[in-house]
Amino acid sequence: MNVPVFLARRIRHAPIASFSNTVTKVGIGSIAVGLAVMIVAFSVLFGFKNTIQQKIFLFAAHMQVSKFTMNVSYEGPPLPLHSDLYDNARRINGIQHIQGVATKAGILQTSSELGGAVFKGVGRDYNWQLLRESLVAGTVPDAQADSAYSSQILISRRMADQLQLTVNQSLIMYFINGPARPERSQAQNNDGTGGITPPRPRKLMVSGIYETGLEEFDNTVILGDIRLIQRLNNWGPDSVGSYEIFVDDFTRLDETSRDVFDRITPDMRLAKVTEQYRPLFDWMVLLDRNTVVFLVLILFVASFNMVSVLLVLMMERTPMIGLLKALGSDDSLLRRLFLYVGLNMVGWGLLIGNGVGIGVCWLQDRFRIIPLDPKNYYMSYVPITWDWSVILLLNLATLVLIAAVLWLPTLVINRIQPVRALVFKK
Repeated sequence: MNVPVFLARRIRHAPIASFSNTVTKVGIGSIAVGLAVMIVAFSVLFGFKNTIQQKIFLFAAHMQVSKFTMNVSYEGPPLPLHSDLYDNARRINGIQHIQGVATKAGILQTSSELGGAVFKGVGRDYNWQLLRESLVAGTVPDAQADSAYSSQILISRRMADQLQLTVNQSLIMYFINGPARPERSQAQNNDGTGGITPPRPRKLMVSGIYETGLEEFDNTVILGDIRLIQRLNNWGPDSVGSYEIFVDDFTRLDETSRDVFDRITPDMRLAKVTEQYRPLFDWMVLLDRNTVVFLVLILFVASFNMVSVLLVLMMERTPMIGLLKALGSDDSLLRRLFLYVGLNMVGWGLLIGNGVGIGVCWLQDRFRIIPLDPKNYYMSYVPITWDWSVILLLNLATLVLIAAVLWLPTLVINRIQPVRALVFKK
């Protein structure tokens, strides 16, 4: 018979009214609460990060390749659609998808309202999968129409409210152009326009409304047919403003971007999304640091509570320790005895903590009980991301750390003398 395990079980199943039972419940509760809080915190943290990243990737690819230019604007020199990079992108390790897009600034006008916007033109190679999840009304534009170009556009809910628009309603967009072409400049100079092409109006129809919660997109970006921009800029059908590249594994973005950089020509520029939206990604890095501090504090409090609980149990069982020593038990046996008592409490604490933490996360993920203000948090509810490897690591970290710390109070047993211990309560 394993004596330490037998005695530990007897202590664990002490009478309900005993002080040992109360202290044991306190120890189990502290571990359960700590683990549950860590599980919920990490699930919410990863949920926030993943949700914000997915919203950014709706309109900003992991990487963007464009012509190198000193002109800081939404428009730039065109790129050939069927370049070596575009046609052979799938051969680059880590590339998931590449698409050609173009942007052009303009002014939206309805019968009673005006608003600025950036028209993002997309083609048949555009991936609508992520954007469909952010639709609140209507459908995505049909960029495969057989006409010269499709007049359907996708606007944000914020712009729709500002312009008082709904699905299937029309508006006029005035596209702002740069200097006129050389062959037209002289004629326009003669008529007093100064060689500047006036805004060119186009009638467009709202096919759908989206909402991301990110002001960078909701305040400015509308999506439509890239062929409209090609006609306005006098580009050919094989010209685009830039390439948008998505990778298989975002954690390896830097490595994949180096491979892409080696494939582009000297007149091209490569920009990563982490550089274009640095404030948002810096904020997510700050969240990671705060979470590490939070994790350390929780584990420290749980360990301190377990040490205190075990010391109290040892003080209450001091006569038993003296009796066992008098009967010939060595210090290592008694240390293992109370270590088993502590590990038993840790086991029950982990079991209850997992049940509570995972249960709370499931309720939030299933019913979205806790709402958020999209203006401040970029989302309407607290998101949950299930990462079972992280939950397993939290359990292992809690078990290993507390088990290691539990050896410290058991060293007090070495200082207990049997004669004094036997009369401890007298």
